[in-house]
Amino acid sequence: MGQKLTVGITGQAGFMGSHVYNFLGTKTEEIERISFERNYFENEAKLQNFVKSCDVIVHIAAMNRHEDQQVIYDTNVGLVHKLVSACEATNSTPKIIFSSSTQEERDNLYGKSKRDGRQHLENWANANGGKVASLIIPNVFGPFGKPFYNSFIATFSHQIVAGEQPTVINDSTVNLIYINELSEAFYNEIVKQDAEKIQSYVVPHTSSRKVSEILGLLKEFKTQYVDNGQVPKVDLNSFELDLFNTFTSFIPKDYFPRKFTKHSDNRGAFVEIMRAGSAGQSSYSTTVPGITRGNHYHTRKVERFAVISGKASIQLRKIDSDEVFEYILDGENPAYVDMPIWYTHNIKNIGNTELITLFWINEPYNSEDADTYFVEV
Repeated sequence: MGQKLTVGITGQAGFMGSHVYNFLGTKTEEIERISFERNYFENEAKLQNFVKSCDVIVHIAAMNRHEDQQVIYDTNVGLVHKLVSACEATNSTPKIIFSSSTQEERDNLYGKSKRDGRQHLENWANANGGKVASLIIPNVFGPFGKPFYNSFIATFSHQIVAGEQPTVINDSTVNLIYINELSEAFYNEIVKQDAEKIQSYVVPHTSSRKVSEILGLLKEFKTQYVDNGQVPKVDLNSFELDLFNTFTSFIPKDYFPRKFTKHSDNRGAFVEIMRAGSAGQSSYSTTVPGITRGNHYHTRKVERFAVISGKASIQLRKIDSDEVFEYILDGENPAYVDMPIWYTHNIKNIGNTELITLFWINEPYNSEDADTYFVEV
């Protein structure tokens, strides 16, 4: 194994930055992540130490929206200037991967900020022996986006979950890329062995949909999943699955645990665990008292845990957060909890009897461990 690449991401705490950072966390054999904090841009010493530590810098930090367009332009170009100044002050020549936008060619100050920022980076690379690769990115969507800021899909999902009625202002066809796909594009650029000093290319979109079509799908997800507890029909490795995982990220954590409907008669009891319009795998486990299972996360799987006998603690933690959500489930009142993507999770038998848990998994990779990454809750 060769030496690992050290990679830092400006804007690490934002929507795109956090996803790219987490994605690179699945590539630990090749990449060592260098942590970045927003205040580094206000502290020359910290910013200089950051650029010195990186073989590759992914520059994502930027302002997308503001009432005053000039503020957007000044902020975005100013961040590029600070990054370049830190490189020059430390004689550092990391490869810089610049997150640009298809709006570069539009007549607005956001697009101009991206265009001028890219030009400044390229001037620095030519003068100092650095490398710059600019990725011109289409509309991005995915879990944990900020409503009214990152994407209309984030806004629609937030509104629908809150019981509000979204409004379609312009029912155009939108070219889209899912954040996992974009993260992979960044990764491919990070590890690419370049001969060229300056590169720029358009990241191809992976789907195109009308705004009204997306809104209709999100409303159907609300009806089927939130109102009726049914996982909708979503094909594996599809736009619909990516949209569904985006939608469910906006469901508040107090939505779980969800109780089952239990039907009893003189023969015993019957509980329906799952209704789903998509293919999936059902399984069950038994766990002795005191034992914990899991401590892993997934990036695409839709997964449900249902406790039908015994007593369990189910814990979830988003992998870039310290906040832990805990649910106590008892087979006396059968209930289930669904596992969001990018949340590491476990289940522990906290009772005195054997724990029986049923699992349902929508497996997108047709391989048991292809989408499983082990991290403690």
